[in-house]
Amino acid sequence: MEELAFYLNLVVAGVVEGITIALAAVAVTLVFGIARFPNAATGDYMTLGAYAGIGVHGVTGSLVLAGLGAVAATGAAAVAFYLLVFRKLAGRSVVAMLVASIGIAFVVRSTLSFFFGHEQQVFQVPIERALSFGEVRINPIDIRLAALALVTLAAVFAILHLTPIGRRMRAVADNRDLARVSGINTGRVMMALWLLTGAVCGIAGIILGLKTVVAPELGWELLLPCFAAAILGGVGNPLGAVIAGIVLGVAQELSTPLVGFTYKLALAFFVMLLILLVRPQGLFGRLEAVR
Repeated sequence: MEELAFYLNLVVAGVVEGITIALAAVAVTLVFGIARFPNAATGDYMTLGAYAGIGVHGVTGSLVLAGLGAVAATGAAAVAFYLLVFRKLAGRSVVAMLVASIGIAFVVRSTLSFFFGHEQQVFQVPIERALSFGEVRINPIDIRLAALALVTLAAVFAILHLTPIGRRMRAVADNRDLARVSGINTGRVMMALWLLTGAVCGIAGIILGLKTVVAPELGWELLLPCFAAAILGGVGNPLGAVIAGIVLGVAQELSTPLVGFTYKLALAFFVMLLILLVRPQGLFGRLEAVR
């Protein structure tokens, strides 16, 4: 009975972790589906959001304002890097865009390291007693963070499917040239894409910051799991990324007793490698021709 309760607690922790991975995976999927390249700066945008959130929280003491500060900082950074870098590289190869995103990741991380150092920081929030459901114990803040992540995911899907800009994004994702000749302003679509991606990364960053310590390498360490989830769910498929992120989070937590906390990230690499070898389009993706 105690062993069952132990694994149930791991599953609950895995779901919370998986929702955070799902947010980052959705950010990766959005960029790949519309801009057509894997954005390696996703993790560092999350780190920027965590630092912005902890800074605002230190001044105001409000987690709500901290979240808004994180969204504003990452949204502004994502749009700025699009205007300064990615827009100028439009039409270049996927490799060129990927290398540029890696460079941006190093710029963000180095800037954070320069101003804040490498000392770990934490959100100063009160400690709460865990809620007990039989043998399963859940931290109240985990429930609130999971709810925030789910609301964010719901908002992203609502934007994509229920708003004019979302329909334009999906049109550009399906066929950019056809969307352009149909009168869609692709420049505005790309601005909206990067603003949405930055906002998602900001929320993911503050969730991650509240669950762990904040350091310049915070988001970089989550980059492999979020890429694995994006690939597992089918790159370009936001719903698949969400499902895959939750599955991967649970799998990582359940593997902890076997491989330890340090090496559970290896599971993400194994999943990514296996999917690329067996089903490159992912579980929910489809094969596409490349021109």
